[in-house]
Amino acid sequence: MTYKDIIAAKMVLNLPERATMAEIKSCYRKLLKRWHPDKNPADPHGCHEMTRKITIAYKTILAYCDQYAYSFEKQEVEKYLSTEEWWMDRFGNDPLWGNQK
Repeated sequence: MTYKDIIAAKMVLNLPERATMAEIKSCYRKLLKRWHPDKNPADPHGCHEMTRKITIAYKTILAYCDQYAYSFEKQEVEKYLSTEEWWMDRFGNDPLWGNQK
């Protein structure tokens, strides 16, 4: 699989530059619903062809994601903390700002 293949698949699925697995699945499902033959009875061949393209693109993206090496370095993990996790990480035990139970 090449970079060109991945970018083509990204375009078919209408994915943004960065996407979570949930976003990838959501885009895939939305496109399949949109191109279902029941939604476009006038063009069953076109629907079949587009469904095939969507499925191939999804499999390409999944294969890329399966090969992706995730970083568990502190700086990388901290990039994806929720607001609450970030706040608790910095001020969790502080008597003024932290958890006041």
